[in-house]
Amino acid sequence: MTAMTPGSNIPLSTARVAVDVAAPVRLDVSGLLLTADGKVRSDDDFIFFNQPTGPGVVHRSGGGSAPDAIVVDTAAVPPGIEKIVITASPDAAGQSFQGIEPTATVRNADDGSAIATFTPPQLGTETALVIVEIYLRNGAWKVRAVGQGYANGLAGIATDFGVSVDEPAAAAAPTLAPAAPVAPSAPPVADPRVAAQAASAAPQAPPAPPAPPAAAGKINLDKGRVSLQKNQTVSLVKNGRPLLSQVKMGLGWEPAFRGKDIDLDASVIAYDGNRKHLDSCYFGKLTILNGSVKHSGDNLTGEGAGDDEVITVDLGRIPPEATGLVFTVNSFSGQKFSEVAKAYCRLLDAATGEELVRFDLTGAEPQTGVMMAKLIKQFSGEWEMTAMGDFAKSRTVRGMVKPAAQAL
Repeated sequence: MTAMTPGSNIPLSTARVAVDVAAPVRLDVSGLLLTADGKVRSDDDFIFFNQPTGPGVVHRSGGGSAPDAIVVDTAAVPPGIEKIVITASPDAAGQSFQGIEPTATVRNADDGSAIATFTPPQLGTETALVIVEIYLRNGAWKVRAVGQGYANGLAGIATDFGVSVDEPAAAAAPTLAPAAPVAPSAPPVADPRVAAQAASAAPQAPPAPPAPPAAAGKINLDKGRVSLQKNQTVSLVKNGRPLLSQVKMGLGWEPAFRGKDIDLDASVIAYDGNRKHLDSCYFGKLTILNGSVKHSGDNLTGEGAGDDEVITVDLGRIPPEATGLVFTVNSFSGQKFSEVAKAYCRLLDAATGEELVRFDLTGAEPQTGVMMAKLIKQFSGEWEMTAMGDFAKSRTVRGMVKPAAQAL
């Protein structure tokens, strides 16, 4: 069984799979059949407790004693459907995932054996999740861990993927791109629980910064330099080929305001597929993973233009057990990141110096550690980079190992 991390994917070895989602509270689990544009064809493609059967997809109730599940028969999924999104939301209207840790388990639907599990990290005000997706790629079906949160409940997800809902639900603004109009012939999904979740969304706190819309497809390097926002992901693929050469992660910052020097330390923490800590590369240990990851050395002030510290990663030489790299910055001098100006990270082609990906830290918290970005190796062999910008209380890389593992 594979323990998945956000963005990771694995191929499905069986045609029929069941995805159940368990939590300390009762959850509503749903499935949406999506076309290549990331939308349903009609409301019939929204499979949930009040509409439990669709083409190739069935909602299976746990009856309160077991978690609800979505069963997908990939052989019966109609042509034109390229993705089945599995969602989860607390049954109680308006309840968020704060303090609730849902776990999705992908099983062989015929014998019940577990194929993979996924627990989304760091949930808060979200009242609904796109937790995993089953998708078609080059004629083969795969499953990807997502963990994308919504602050407007099941109705927000439904609206975002093109499902029409009752009037109260239609008023709830989706957290991602606006939904495309649905054909007039599609009847509204009239269910009081969906409407209640939408109606309760208004007084909630603002949603977390959005991830790229599903309809836009995966971002890659084909169009040149990519500028990421917090929680966005880019696939390190160019011209259809995974980037497996040397890259440099440059991390930079300006001294604290009023000109006072600041001693920030850039590091990278390596993990295996089960989030087990393998090693850390920092100013006190400049080389890890058989020389495939190297640190440039410590910058004590942050003065001068350009990158302050650089970590070189040879993507093609990283040992197979290392599937996750988290890049962190710590304030050894104890100054908070609210006193730091212009912190950023950027990924460069080590051979040409070309800037491939950039993430500018636009918000700051009065903490001494920040997780800037992570690189996750996919089952296909390609790497994906996700902008993080998540803060932690730690002046050294040692204190970042646990929160970084949780963030994978």
